Amino acid sequence: MLLTNNHTACLGCAQIVAARTVIDTLGANTIIVNATGCLEVTTTTYPNSAWQVPWIHSTFANAMPVATGIKAALDYQRSQDKKKKKQPLILVQGGDGATFDIGFGALTASWARGDDLFYVCYDNEGYANTGMQASLATPSQVKTPTTASSDKVTPKRDMVAIALAHQVPYVAQANIAFIEDLKNKINQAKSIKGPKYIQILVPCLPGWKIGPADQIKAAKLATETGLYPLLEYIDGKLIKAHSLPTPTPRIEEYIELQGRYQHLRKNRSAIKTLQAVADDNIRKYNLLAE
Repeated sequence: MLLTNNHTACLGCAQIVAARTVIDTLGANTIIVNATGCLEVTTTTYPNSAWQVPWIHSTFANAMPVATGIKAALDYQRSQDKKKKKQPLILVQGGDGATFDIGFGALTASWARGDDLFYVCYDNEGYANTGMQASLATPSQVKTPTTASSDKVTPKRDMVAIALAHQVPYVAQANIAFIEDLKNKINQAKSIKGPKYIQILVPCLPGWKIGPADQIKAAKLATETGLYPLLEYIDGKLIKAHSLPTPTPRIEEYIELQGRYQHLRKNRSAIKTLQAVADDNIRKYNLLAE
């Protein structure tokens, strides 16, 4: 186990399960650059570390430049090594705050350069480490501490589309509720040279205002309603999209589990707005295909 239990995350934290799945699938020959965020704080409380691989903390904004520097150093080292030992894989990790917001420019600059780096975003749809303030990953209609007088009105930023626009060779959207799919995507990504991007939905217990027993159910419903489809692209081509069950669960089933949507339960207009997002995804990715 390359991410041990020596952490301070919430009991049953989905992000810890996702991060452990990622690093255990990648293996010990990995160097991690971790942007500031909940994962960094909970796994490396001074003077301890839960990581059993080389790990470095960066700020929110510069995880990719740090990783680029490490890759350059490794490339130079290998050029001087007559035995040409296998290089470590460089994994860059961030939450949606570091990915969609604060580190966005550095991330897309790295994609534009074509850096051979593996980026994983643990998407809990808000700034969970500081009180679940809204990020550009927060869906519309969610109430957060920074949308206290009204619901968040802007839609979630489509990072998958942005990665595709940068011609990232491997792009995927995953979900902790579908762990075998996640493992398969990690294995596929690590075999590809160049930039790689996987975005994993990881419900936050206090941020989503759900109990431990409901987090996987909520994550599963996010995908099965069409709100958060499972997607996989190689060289810009959609090679896999997870089909939805029939009948498809109602949006109401998803929001009823979560305190962050409590104010919507009698707001038919807002529920229709969320349903429209799901319906658009279902049509766009043909998620009801047999």
